[in-house]
Amino acid sequence: MTTHPNRRVGWVLSTIVVGMLGLSFAAVPFYRWFCQVTGFGGTTQRAFSSDPNTITDHLINIRFNADVNPSLSWDFKPVQLQMTVPIGKTELAFYQATNRSTESLVGQATFNVTPDKAGIYFSKIACFCFEEQMLRAGETVDMPVSFFIDPAFLDDPNMKDVTSITLSYTFFRAPDNRQPTAAAGSSQRPH
Repeated sequence: MTTHPNRRVGWVLSTIVVGMLGLSFAAVPFYRWFCQVTGFGGTTQRAFSSDPNTITDHLINIRFNADVNPSLSWDFKPVQLQMTVPIGKTELAFYQATNRSTESLVGQATFNVTPDKAGIYFSKIACFCFEEQMLRAGETVDMPVSFFIDPAFLDDPNMKDVTSITLSYTFFRAPDNRQPTAAAGSSQRPH
């Protein structure tokens, strides 16, 4: 008589384990989606139009930061350390990367902005961070990022104390150093 309750408990526990496993796989895409929608953690927005419709007279200072994970033998730095830009105006900034190794390497950039609460208003139109980048041995390239600060920034009372935003990138070596979907030079300015 005790076999049926034991089977039921086993079945319930197995279902819970499978459910928890499924939720763990769904957590990463869900978290990424949540960050993109809310700007949580300084996640920037990806804009598909270069026309934010409104260019204001209000200026904001944009700072640029660059880091490289030690597993990637690249030098990586912003070409400009900061820019003062009108809110709503599309701007173009450049980062420069140099492959210091003797082989071609593929890198992938992660990014965020600080303060975190400004992430929802920082909109990138085109960016080297959207795809993996390959640099040949000794190659140096300038990598563009086109962006604007959404004019809705000015209507948010939580942004009243924000006078400067820092855009930060960190390059990592791509897993298994596979070939990228686009080479770094596909949208670069000559160097």
